[in-house]
Amino acid sequence: MGRRCETRFFGRVAYPEATRLQESLVRDLAAGTAGESLPMLEHPHVVTLGRGADGANVLLDEATRAARGIGVHETGRGGDVTYHGPGQLVGYPVIDLRPDRCDVHRYVRDLEEVLIRTARDFGVESGRVEARTGVWAGGRKLAAIGVRVSRWITSHGFAFNVTTDLSYFGHIVPCGIPDAGVTSLRELTGRSFDLDEVARACARHFGEVFDREMAPAGEAVPMAASGGR
Repeated sequence: MGRRCETRFFGRVAYPEATRLQESLVRDLAAGTAGESLPMLEHPHVVTLGRGADGANVLLDEATRAARGIGVHETGRGGDVTYHGPGQLVGYPVIDLRPDRCDVHRYVRDLEEVLIRTARDFGVESGRVEARTGVWAGGRKLAAIGVRVSRWITSHGFAFNVTTDLSYFGHIVPCGIPDAGVTSLRELTGRSFDLDEVARACARHFGEVFDREMAPAGEAVPMAASGGR
C-alpha cells in the first residue's frame, strides 16, 4: 500500500480562501508536520490567470465582471486563463513527488489519467489531444489542468466540468486557445451528478494512479471505493 493521502470535498469555497488552504497544506507538508492531501471543492464564479497569462484572453471589462459577480485572480500555476464556477469539481493535490515521480510531464499525464478514469465511471469516454494539456471528449475540453511544483511538492491541479454552466466560458479565451470548445459531464450525458459523488470517484482513481491510500481527512481508515456509473 502506498503513502496515505487525506482527501475531503469542501463544497463551495471562495478562491482566496482555497489559495490560503493550499498554501497551508504545502507549508505543512514541506515542514513534515502534515502528510499529503487532496482537497476538492467548487468555486463561485471566478476567472484565474496562470503565470504569464495574456490578460487579453479575459473578454469582459472590470465593470461588467463586477456586475455579473465574476472575480479575477492571478495565480502561481502554469497555464493561461480559465474559468471556475458552480458545478465544476476543482482538485488541488498537495503531494511530494519524491523520490520516484520527479517528472512534471509525467505528473500532468497522471492527473489526466485520473480524470479520464473518473469520466468513464459516469459514462463518458475521454482522452488526450496531442500538444494540448487536459482531458478532451468529442474535440472539446472536459477538464483543465494547471499545476505548480516547487521542490517537488505539488499545488493547484485540475478543474473538471460536471454540471458547469458552460456559457461562462464565453467570457474568456479558455486556456488561451481560441478554437478550444468546452464541455461537461451533463452536456455529454444529459444527466446531472452530485459533485461529492464525482469527488469520491476521483479520489479513488487518484489513489490507484498515484499509489496512495486515500482516507477522509481526520480519519485513519482508507476511503471506501465508490461505485461507478
